[in-house]
Amino acid sequence: MSGSSSSSPFDMISSALGKYIPRGGAATSAGSAAPQGGDPPARSLVSADPAPARQEQILGAVNLDRDLRITHCNLGAPVFAGVEAATGSPFVDLLPPGDVPTVTRRLRQVLETGEPHVARVQRLRRADGSELVVSMSILAAAAPQEGLTVSLIAMAKRLHLYAAETAIGTSLDIGETAQSLAESLLAWGDVAAVDLDFAVWTGEAVARQPQGRIRLRRAALVPDRAWPDGYVTPGDDLPGDASRLLSHAIRRDDAAQAIVIPDRDAIERVLGGPRLVRALVPGDQAAAVAFVPLVLDSTPPAVLGVAEVWRRAGRPFHDGELLDLQELVARTSHHVDLARQHQREHTQVLALQRRLLPRTGGDTIETASVYQPATPDSAGVGGDWVNSFPLPDGRTALVVGDVVGHGLGAAATMGQLSMEARALLSAGLAPDEVLEHLDETVSLLDDADSGLAAGYSALGSTCCVAVYDPVSRHVALSSAGHLPPILAPPGGPAAPLPIRPHPGLGAEFALREPFDVHAFAAPPGSLLALYTDGLVEDPALSIDEGIARLADAVSAVDPWDDLPQAARHVVSTLAPARRRDDVTLLLARMLGYRKGDTATWRLPARDDAAARARALVSTLLARWRTRPDTRDRVVLVVDELVANAVRFAGGPITVRLIRTGHGLLCEVGDTGNGRPRLGRNEPFDDAGRGLHVVHRLTTRWGVRWTDTGKVVWAAVAR
Repeated sequence: MSGSSSSSPFDMISSALGKYIPRGGAATSAGSAAPQGGDPPARSLVSADPAPARQEQILGAVNLDRDLRITHCNLGAPVFAGVEAATGSPFVDLLPPGDVPTVTRRLRQVLETGEPHVARVQRLRRADGSELVVSMSILAAAAPQEGLTVSLIAMAKRLHLYAAETAIGTSLDIGETAQSLAESLLAWGDVAAVDLDFAVWTGEAVARQPQGRIRLRRAALVPDRAWPDGYVTPGDDLPGDASRLLSHAIRRDDAAQAIVIPDRDAIERVLGGPRLVRALVPGDQAAAVAFVPLVLDSTPPAVLGVAEVWRRAGRPFHDGELLDLQELVARTSHHVDLARQHQREHTQVLALQRRLLPRTGGDTIETASVYQPATPDSAGVGGDWVNSFPLPDGRTALVVGDVVGHGLGAAATMGQLSMEARALLSAGLAPDEVLEHLDETVSLLDDADSGLAAGYSALGSTCCVAVYDPVSRHVALSSAGHLPPILAPPGGPAAPLPIRPHPGLGAEFALREPFDVHAFAAPPGSLLALYTDGLVEDPALSIDEGIARLADAVSAVDPWDDLPQAARHVVSTLAPARRRDDVTLLLARMLGYRKGDTATWRLPARDDAAARARALVSTLLARWRTRPDTRDRVVLVVDELVANAVRFAGGPITVRLIRTGHGLLCEVGDTGNGRPRLGRNEPFDDAGRGLHVVHRLTTRWGVRWTDTGKVVWAAVAR
């Protein structure tokens, strides 16, 4: 044969596989590597008698250069007779025309990435017009050679079924699973398609009623070529009449069955109209078709969809071929259902992720977030989350976390931690106190008896909590094992915050340390970036270099840039092309209140403090031109809060009034540590009556704790 040489396929494949098999492992035992300065070792896998080995050989190999032209081949076994692989000719000349685009794309992917493509069921053209079914694997050639090594295993029907099932079961993506099935079916025909129940495509539960109607959507179609107008291609729904027709046909006698339509006249007669012929028949040469249902083995059985195999005239389906088709589809139907279940899980996880993303920043802070799962069509969706939300007392919380693992277990833990963090922050707890509670929660979730899910552990999850006060224009931040946020002050370069490392959430008791609170000024125009490690981790860079690149990207954000657009630009600039983890970024631009919208007074804890506070607040509200009824309510609320502070607390009292976009916020701070509670307000009981007045005059009120005491706040609508 043209282009053959003395090298055996074993040598060519072993040489290429050498870069994928560790030294001293399987490669050595198989004899794939020769000792330096010596001859190749003897191979027990190859018969010492070349004649019998040649007769039984089903393995061939072809070397390609970077232009995908054949440089070397060994297809000398009789099974490859008629496959003309000439040196210097394009490899795609060996393929049916319809397979050329797909195989070319696979070859170039291996050239670019170096990752092998294994066990693709493929047809090769013989000189007499017949075809040979092979299992084709594409490997990057071993150094110092360049290009590719393509192994070809001639396949008997039994081997084809096994290889096809193996290839189909390698992905949890519905589209890829259906595509692999269609490519395997192509060994029995000229065109193959897979149409799935819409519920399977979307990951919903599959109806198991034998006579239930199915709605079909095309999931895969091979070969890859231009199709006639009106023909259903992947992603399109089959016409309703076609779905009903196929549903009734394959569910004859309440049992899913394969059907064969043997000629073109019968096809047109069964379909009953030109519209369905255009939608289902792949061209004028299609003359016979086999419809094989994908049936999930359950009680009762559930039909997942239909596989279609079309042939040209003169190639009728024989009983043995139909049995092989049915066996292949039966063997692989459960892979389709696994992909459906994964799609459902993926949809649920992604919906939870999207629900946790920030919606809006508010009047005193502007936020923008980006979340990109590692692999949008796989189980890569995991536990990365960001959130920002206004607190009832006018501050804003910024939270980012990275829960260990992927899938529903990680997503459920993520949702629980996110909601718990929000509740604790809204209740007035400081960032370090919030992390203490989350740390305890992660430890409890890891307990198999009381945990969220057996076999899943969230130990080592990380979280960073920041609270922005728009009045003082300061941020209080605590981190549990998370990467340091990036701060870009107005007019200055961005840099990571110098936070002290922490072992993360759920660490062993001996490793637990108090969570630090890092406080820093954030004047108007400051930009804070919270993120997860997927944004800065790159195999080609150290983590410090990745963080430095993020700091440079944040420094380049102009104060007048649209923040959502800037966040997307940062992610597109930094995110690795081949991500191994979710990418999450939250940008927060601090705005703060204008100085004229806030006022603060410090008063001694004396009996006249309430009267002084009323006078100061009344004067300010008059200057702000507040409506008389609103002014009266605010004055009364401040009077009650100051009176309670003098009576039950002590030390200096701080009164702060804030004019917000929706009303007025009153704050009274003291040095007491008792929590004000709303009692039953019984007759003749003066205790707690002031809080009932506050409760009726305000839209909301609450308490937050400080290092020196507490602050009672109350919101009054205008």
